[in-house]
Amino acid sequence: TTGHLIYKCGGIDKRVIEKFEKEAAEMGKSSFKYAWVLDKLKAERERGITIDIALWKFESKKYVFTIIDAPGHRDFIKNMITGTSQADVAILVVDSTNGGFEAGFSKDGQTREHALLAYTLGIKQMIVCMNKFDDTSVNYAEKRYDEIKSEVGRYLKSLGFQTEEGKPNCVQFVPISGWTGDNMIEKSDKMGWYKGPCLLDALDNLIEPVRPTEKPLRLPLQDVYKIGGIGTVPVGRVETGKLKPGMMVHFAPGQAADTEVKSVEMHHTSVPEAGPGDNVGFNVKGLSTTDIKRGYVASDAKNDPSREAVSFNAQVIIMNHPGEIRNGYTPVLDCHTSHIACKFETIIEKIDRRTGKTQEANPEKIKKGDSAIVKIVPTKPMCVEGFVEYPPLGRFAVRDMK
Repeated sequence: TTGHLIYKCGGIDKRVIEKFEKEAAEMGKSSFKYAWVLDKLKAERERGITIDIALWKFESKKYVFTIIDAPGHRDFIKNMITGTSQADVAILVVDSTNGGFEAGFSKDGQTREHALLAYTLGIKQMIVCMNKFDDTSVNYAEKRYDEIKSEVGRYLKSLGFQTEEGKPNCVQFVPISGWTGDNMIEKSDKMGWYKGPCLLDALDNLIEPVRPTEKPLRLPLQDVYKIGGIGTVPVGRVETGKLKPGMMVHFAPGQAADTEVKSVEMHHTSVPEAGPGDNVGFNVKGLSTTDIKRGYVASDAKNDPSREAVSFNAQVIIMNHPGEIRNGYTPVLDCHTSHIACKFETIIEKIDRRTGKTQEANPEKIKKGDSAIVKIVPTKPMCVEGFVEYPPLGRFAVRDMK
């Protein structure tokens, strides 16, 4: 579906799709031609060639979109969190087929987990794409649209998404076929009953978020590449502040020396500066790929540089966990682009989720549905920030069912 959208918006020229079509057909996978658009990147990454992020850009009448992450990665959820922690909006693609939707949306399915992570990581705007509406079990039926909208809508509302129509940031539900292209770029003639926007118009209905440009720089690294003839190139999204060539940057955690930014690139083009929301690669002098890595945070060495957190207090909400959580529990925390095991050293208090008032001091245990303030100690060096100062670095998700 994503591949189809990029293709239709001119992000890839027709010759490339025809080449993919031919390659896919030769491998007996002709129905996968659009998926191949995104898999091209995967193969390139595995071979360690340049990072072709340009493929992931497409333009509508109103906005330029960067597609950060699509499924198909081996450690998908982890990558999904890295991608989601850098996104402004989420498109949740659900399989509308009979049985397909039910499986994906079951208690153990991925759909709920993805939506929960998106909300936890600060995404407020969502488009739900009901895919495969061309399938014979769906056959473009309004009844299926209503069923899925009602069930997914109810769950999204329980997480905290706005589902009341007419309100800002309201979730949009769009029935599509990523295969036939129905309702992607223009309204489909096969669903006369559907009065909402096609996917491209739904994207244009989104509200551009306010960017924290005035704050000091924070840029969590998504990857660090070594590119022949250029050197070390960290890649990530500017969360706050600005990144410019000539600036001295500091990386936390770790012992890397402060270093000068030689150049900043977006979509293969050199830029004089990058601000919040921009996905960039930047070249740094004198550092190797062993000095800095994914999960580190770049900041302005001269203006409130980022630091390692030895411990921190956090509010946690237990959405789903089979047992009881006590002091000493050590799950992996996904915070911005880092994935690090952290110990719940002390459960300080249990609080009311809605009011924030204390319900119990020093509880022995917490369980599903509880909200608590916990002192957390990372097992490896980690950079986090106060949520008020730097929201993207002050949120985390824990995926653990042990």
